[in-house]
Amino acid sequence: MTDFAHLDEKERMIALVTASQTGDRDAFGQLVEQFQGVVFAIALKRLRDYAEAQELSQDVFIQAMQKMDQLREPAAFPGWLRSITVRMAINRAVRRPPDIATEPDTLAATCVDRRTPLDMLMDGERAENLHEGLAQLRDLDRETLRAFYVEGQSLREMSDEFDAPIGTIKRRLHVARKRLAKEMEEQIAV
Repeated sequence: MTDFAHLDEKERMIALVTASQTGDRDAFGQLVEQFQGVVFAIALKRLRDYAEAQELSQDVFIQAMQKMDQLREPAAFPGWLRSITVRMAINRAVRRPPDIATEPDTLAATCVDRRTPLDMLMDGERAENLHEGLAQLRDLDRETLRAFYVEGQSLREMSDEFDAPIGTIKRRLHVARKRLAKEMEEQIAV
């Protein structure tokens, strides 16, 4: 391990960079110790997440170690390291998925059933009226509506099931809806 303690701060940093460029891992380790606070601060400011900033800091130093031979001017190391940090933080921020709030209060506020007891009663009555109206229809009308609205069949699937052209299925749906609406109107009028 090379000792650069007798040099002033800038000369020491240049000597550590030069030694790191020749493969001296101890010198690079000393650079990491010297600059890890700066790198972490930049990462945290950009990412606003402590754990992610720590992870990015490690990635920055790995990148710097791999690219150390590309640094032409050892005195430029601090700025070079900052630019790597900023670039990698921007890349990470752009690629990460958006934050989704999952705090209990937030979830409770978004999952609240805002229906009143009257709304629920009305929904129940509508469903009952619908079932009664369907029961009053002919089998073909009821089966056509059930296939399309309840089972979610496409017109083509219904065409195959009922052995009828698609145009006929469309007409049956139209007629069955009108008949159901009439049945429901009569139930409400009573």
